[in-house]
Amino acid sequence: MAVNVTNSNSQEFMATELPIVLDFSAAWCGPCKQLAPIIEELSKEYEGRIAVGKCDIEEADDLTMEYGIRNVPTVIFIKNGQIVDKFVGSKSKAEVQARFEALLG
Repeated sequence: MAVNVTNSNSQEFMATELPIVLDFSAAWCGPCKQLAPIIEELSKEYEGRIAVGKCDIEEADDLTMEYGIRNVPTVIFIKNGQIVDKFVGSKSKAEVQARFEALLG
């Protein structure tokens, strides 16, 4: 299940040993609303293997600035503390799932 990441819990969330997927979005963003159910579904499928966080850019502005997020939705993939993949905009479930699999590889 995806964790709602905010300024107050971001350090705790980022401290995990698991690979991380961060979905940066905003409540007013149409493409974010299209992507959200896909991210949520995959977060359940990969629970225990990948830590999935949902970051509203207005609630997690520290992370938003740290990762230089300029457009939403932006999804970043982090392994061993390094960004290994990133995409901007909405994608199909198959495309997003392929990136989840690559993160585990």
